[in-house]
Amino acid sequence: MRKLKILYTSDVHGYLFPTNYAAKDEMPMGLFKLEAAFERDGNTLVIDGGDMLQGSPFAAFVARKAARPHPCALAMDLGGYQYVTLGNHDFNMGLEALEAYLNDLDAVCLCCNIRDRAGKLPILPYAVHVLENGLRVGLIGACTPFVRRWEKPETVAQLAIDAPIDAIRGALMQMPEVDVKVLVYHGGFERDLQTGALLSASGENQACEICRTFDFDVLLAGHQHIPVEGVDICGTHAVQPASNGKCFASVEIEAEEGRPLRVSSRLVPPASAALAAAARALAPVEMAVQKWLDRPAGHLDAPLVAQAPLERALNGSLLANFVNTVQLWASGADISACSLPNEFKGMGENVTVRDVVSTYVYANTLKVLRIPGCALRAYVEHTASYFDVGGGRVRVSDRFLRPKIEHYNYDFFSGMDYTIDLRRPVGQRVTSMRVGGREIAPSEELRLCVNSYRASGTGGYDMLPGLVLEKDICSDVSELIIRYIEEKRDIAVDKHRYLTVLLPDRDVVETDGGRHEV
Repeated sequence: MRKLKILYTSDVHGYLFPTNYAAKDEMPMGLFKLEAAFERDGNTLVIDGGDMLQGSPFAAFVARKAARPHPCALAMDLGGYQYVTLGNHDFNMGLEALEAYLNDLDAVCLCCNIRDRAGKLPILPYAVHVLENGLRVGLIGACTPFVRRWEKPETVAQLAIDAPIDAIRGALMQMPEVDVKVLVYHGGFERDLQTGALLSASGENQACEICRTFDFDVLLAGHQHIPVEGVDICGTHAVQPASNGKCFASVEIEAEEGRPLRVSSRLVPPASAALAAAARALAPVEMAVQKWLDRPAGHLDAPLVAQAPLERALNGSLLANFVNTVQLWASGADISACSLPNEFKGMGENVTVRDVVSTYVYANTLKVLRIPGCALRAYVEHTASYFDVGGGRVRVSDRFLRPKIEHYNYDFFSGMDYTIDLRRPVGQRVTSMRVGGREIAPSEELRLCVNSYRASGTGGYDMLPGLVLEKDICSDVSELIIRYIEEKRDIAVDKHRYLTVLLPDRDVVETDGGRHEV
């Protein structure tokens, strides 16, 4: 009987230290506390599933400074990582930053379906690792192909991106015979793991189809940020850890005569203290991050608070108004649309850089599109499908909650007044869209500013990718927000209520704070 243990993290998003950066308090999270909980020997593999380089203030600072060795690579080297795959967000900073990270990383990067055309990135489709006990482990890496939709065109032009199923099949044909087969997949589950019901057929997540198609012993999933302690899908044992260093998956495999007999897994919480060597090595960078975050930026005449998602979707959000104000300022567009993260800090009246980068956490740029009124109505209609009405209540529709929580796919509009009538069926809810007090005609063209993520059509906004691109603003949105605040200094927040939502009589709105009759 020979054994293999896999210690697996994914979607750390640059959260190395035990803090969420909204405050300086130490928290039960972060890569260094996970690394301190690793228990390994010569029959253990330490693996990461991607999305390391973007998503935290630490990652944002590192991207600006381009320090070498790359701090995230150094952090993983000190944790003993042997293999990683690429996540979609690892491409956000461009291929030069990704190349620096991979070249400074001791671990081998595996990704069979994405490669750079110039051949500069050290990426392999698969590897065979022989443990101390002689067990031969075959590992293949793969990433969601939606990199093609989400990334900047100039980055995508430098990449060859293949369908994961085809690329995995090709890697398996090349890989020699092994005792245990493992797929490290930056993608999630497209089906309900209890009922098997199809939740999404977009191709963004294909873990269940992969398990049905191939005979992997273990599939290490990521991307969705949903912790899955362990599930059997057509004979493949699949796991997925939570994001931001909140836990890691420990997978144990027992094999005899080249055949896995038993696979088990559990999600392991962070240790009580960070890995000392790693925290010490990165302390100078962290000190610089904290100093940068505490830099004053300006003053607002009203706080921009983080409301519950359904509450802000129904009543509008001053924070969304503010982001849209910045987007309109930067773009000169007629209308702006933005969304808010699932979780964010919000901003007080005295704003620091910490407030900005802890509130607008994405690496987005801006695009100005020419949009006719009919397409704009379709856009708002899709946003209006966020609401589910029935059984005496208004709640968030399952399509925005499963298989992944996607409050960030509900958009807020500024520059036009609009009405959503929840007494009407989905697809017929937008009853008014007005600019300057008049209704927008179906054929009327307006200039719409959206971020690069939304312009790709992601989230079901298929009416956007085919529109004429009038302007491409390549500055990061968080940088634009900081620049706007520092230039204006004393800012009157736009308090106009652009959205009106009409509710069914005596329905109940379910929010995080309970049920409220309206």
